[in-house]
Amino acid sequence: MKKRGACELCLRTDIEQTVHHLIPREEGGALLEKAMLCIPCHKQIHALYSNRELAIRLHTIEALQADEKIQSYLRWIKKQPSTVLTKVKKSKTR
Repeated sequence: MKKRGACELCLRTDIEQTVHHLIPREEGGALLEKAMLCIPCHKQIHALYSNRELAIRLHTIEALQADEKIQSYLRWIKKQPSTVLTKVKKSKTR
């Protein structure tokens, strides 16, 4: 059974959660802090940002929420039902 709860990034509730390493495992974050995210937010983060960028400047939920590249996505996803899995948009500048 998958774990359900609130996404720490978009704050939607009663969603299926995945573990997001705030500093990616490939950048040394395997044993460091993690966040519980919904699947769409987790996929969108990795579509927009490289692991290096996540490790250097976007290694907290607050930093991610404040970044302009993801802010419009967060405004949109908050309006989506928690049962909907969305398509991921790749960044053109990544």
